[in-house]
Amino acid sequence: MGPVGAVAVRDGGAAAALPHGFWAAVRVWLEKPQVVNRRLCGAVIEAEGTLPPEESGEMSPPLPTRREGGSGAGQERREAAVGDAELGWLWREVCGQLPEGRGNLPPSLKPWGGPGRRAGLHAVLRMLLPRSRPVGPPAPPRRELAVQDVYNGTVTFLPLEENDEGKYQIKKCHIYQIQLTHIKDEEWSMSVVAPFPEDWLSDGITYPKLAWLGNELLSKLAKWSVEQKPSEFKSTLSLISVAKYSQVYQDLKEKYKEIVKVWPEVTDPEKFVYEDVAIAAYLLILWEEERKEKGLTKKQSFVDLGCGNGLLVHILNNEGHSGRGIDVRRRKIWDMYGPETRLEESTIMPGDSHLFPDTDWLIGNHSDELTPWIPVIAARSSYSCCYFVLPCCFFDFHGKYIRRQSKKTQYREYLDFVVQVGSVCGFHVEEDCLRIPSTKKVCLIGKNRTYPPTESALIDKQITQYLNNRPTCAVVTCNRRTGFNHKDQSDNVREGMGSELPENESTIWMPGFQPREKIEQIRNCSSLPRDFVDDVVLNVANLLLNEAPEKSYSNMHGGNTNTWNQGESLSLREVAEQLNKETLKRLKSEYGGLQTLLKNNHQVFKVLNGRVHIRDWRKEKPSRKTKPEVKRCLAAEAFKTRLCWFFIHHPDGCSLPSELCPYAHGTEELRESQIIKKKKHIQ
Repeated sequence: MGPVGAVAVRDGGAAAALPHGFWAAVRVWLEKPQVVNRRLCGAVIEAEGTLPPEESGEMSPPLPTRREGGSGAGQERREAAVGDAELGWLWREVCGQLPEGRGNLPPSLKPWGGPGRRAGLHAVLRMLLPRSRPVGPPAPPRRELAVQDVYNGTVTFLPLEENDEGKYQIKKCHIYQIQLTHIKDEEWSMSVVAPFPEDWLSDGITYPKLAWLGNELLSKLAKWSVEQKPSEFKSTLSLISVAKYSQVYQDLKEKYKEIVKVWPEVTDPEKFVYEDVAIAAYLLILWEEERKEKGLTKKQSFVDLGCGNGLLVHILNNEGHSGRGIDVRRRKIWDMYGPETRLEESTIMPGDSHLFPDTDWLIGNHSDELTPWIPVIAARSSYSCCYFVLPCCFFDFHGKYIRRQSKKTQYREYLDFVVQVGSVCGFHVEEDCLRIPSTKKVCLIGKNRTYPPTESALIDKQITQYLNNRPTCAVVTCNRRTGFNHKDQSDNVREGMGSELPENESTIWMPGFQPREKIEQIRNCSSLPRDFVDDVVLNVANLLLNEAPEKSYSNMHGGNTNTWNQGESLSLREVAEQLNKETLKRLKSEYGGLQTLLKNNHQVFKVLNGRVHIRDWRKEKPSRKTKPEVKRCLAAEAFKTRLCWFFIHHPDGCSLPSELCPYAHGTEELRESQIIKKKKHIQ
């Protein structure tokens, strides 16, 4: 066996992680190789079981064919789990092909059992799924037989290829083995070895270079082996077939990739186009499997609530699913899709007037304030209505979601809340993790009910009671059938709505609900009047300058010690206490408030660890990193295009001489900015 790489591992925790952690890490590599090898889309476990210790000369029958339908990857494993006998046949066929001589036989596969030990080996047959390549035909899937010997701490990977007779042969040049060795006490060693390293042929995809196995893969396995952090979420694509998803996603990506080039929105086209392509691929497979399960022939209909750019609706419509998207704001890209893509500009108010009794599925893709309402709307639309939600921002039934459990992450707590809503609405809620370029990847699916149709009225009453008991909604008692019984505090709800309740109150389930505004307001302080901003900047600067006596600072450019008032630092709270109430009220209406305004004015201020400082440009060090050519050009074009605040307002003037200050010392130095013109040209 030729050594490829080795790494020392120290198992120093309160509870010993090894050797159990090693096998958990190996399992990740078996089931989710794409988390390390980005050129793979994933892997499908086709068969798994224990190999019997007895040898046999019988030849193997063909491997069982895996059904493509069912409930996704989970079902694939369950179907494969009955194939222990077939694995035995496969093993007997390939074990005679193992390389012998020259000490190259993988140690764990030499004996079936030592003296007094008849332990069998555990085998996993997997299919590796490559990602599509930018050019050239897609790489074919590859099969591997992974043989685990827990007693010896080894797992050997035997790549297989099918010959003309339909039988499997080992590709001896691609055999490798991962080993765990106990040195002493808490010291372990993990290594990768190969029988014929000189014959190793890398295709850069399913068979990376040996150096990659000995460095990248080994370091990941070592890290996972001692990490005792169980994931809060399920593995990706646990409810559908990974192999089928890979194919559908690549087909859709190729079909809709041209949209990236003509994307008219200000958002990142690469992210949003391929994210919606991935979600569409997932839904198409999920719905195809549902049709097989329920014996349906017609493709499912849908409504996308809060559809945004509408691309998901466009793809699903093109793939044969009738449906529409609804959003409070029209997007520029809507006009590009054509009349076949149904998109509506409308406000959704949770109530009887916004039910969808003839729709099969409701979709909430980053639907914000509608997210917790979608299971409710689905439950009350019809008994057969299902839903798919991809929660992103944290909203309750009205307003922001308030955390209640510090032991969970905010994301996990919010997902549990949305799961709870679905359960109260009578759905068997399933959770899965998508493969999308987003930090919020977990979707929740309600496609099966936990109650018979005859109990629909009882579930509806249960939903109403749940809505009434939400802590944030205690000011109103909602009764969907008899209207609202407003308590003494209901005036607060009316005041918060900014208008009177509709005349037909019985159509609205919760009057405190606030839909998204039709015109998106910019609240990062950039839309505040310039005079207002200038006044706040001057007031805060004077506060800092008056807090400290003048300080001496050596002027390196002039060779003299000049006195320049650097001011003192104050906390954001201390600064806020010195501002008048009207100013604070205006700032609080902006996201980030005072801190955002001060950071926007970075020429004057530096905000570090919650404290505000006057920026001293003499101390500013140039970045060590070489800036890209484009950024250097933009910086040069911005030179002297704005007046220097310190030259105008600071009692000691600017700390830098004119030739070194990036801002203009007087109107005679001002240059016309070219950046805005370039941006307009790009758009």
